[in-house]
Parts: sequence; C-alpha cells; structure tokens
Amino acid sequence: MNRMRNTLVCLSLSFVTLCMLSCHKTEGQKPEELAGRTAKAYYDYLIEGKYEAYTDGFYQPDSIPGSYREQLIVNAKQYAAQMKEDHGGLAAVKVAGAKADTARHTGHAFLVLCFKDSTKEEIVVPMALVEGNWMMK
Repeated sequence: MNRMRNTLVCLSLSFVTLCMLSCHKTEGQKPEELAGRTAKAYYDYLIEGKYEAYTDGFYQPDSIPGSYREQLIVNAKQYAAQMKEDHGGLAAVKVAGAKADTARHTGHAFLVLCFKDSTKEEIVVPMALVEGNWMMK
C-alpha cells in the first residue's frame, strides 16, 4: 500500500513539474527551447535521485505494466551508479542547444553532462512532443 501511495505521489509531482515546464512562460518561446529545458529537467531528476520522475519522462505510447516500469527505474539507478563509478557522479546538466521539427512533433536536445571529476560529455536526447508536453524517446 505504501509503495502504491509513493508511486502516486511521485507521478503527481512529475505531472505538476511537467505542467509547470509546459505552461510557465511558454508563450513566445520556441519549441526547441522548451524541448531543451524539458530534457534538462529530466536529467536534473537523476542528480536529485528522483529516478521515478526521470523514468516517467520517457514517452511510452501505451500503458506499461508496473513490473516493466520498476525495471526502467532500476535501469535509471544503474545509469546513475555507473556515472558515479566512472566520474564521481553527475554534478550539473546544461543545455547546449536543441532542434525541433514541429510538423513531426519531434526534436533533439543537446545536453552537456558535467561530472564531479570535472569532465564533460555532450549527449543528444531525442524528444517527442506528446499532447503539448516534451518527453524523451
């Protein structure tokens, strides 16, 4: 019962965060700026240890079984653990740029992962615009 309540709280917080990202000062902002900021927010969840929120940032066209979602959360934890082992952990995430194809509802966010050992890595995060919200693919 606790687990279900925690999941619901996490989903609620994720939804509120996404609404804030999607609705807060979005007028006049370019779609690529929103895609980049949203991708950064999802990676910030990794820094904060909010693996459920990070996992919920991935677009799933259909509902997924709870056991599969749990495995995705485990994968996020392992990803963070690997970054910690290799580089001391993730210290910050910066948006280097983004592109959006509004006709296809897709985009790419270019993020710079700044690690605690002072190394940096640029990654490309494929994004999808789903019902007005940017999500990772």
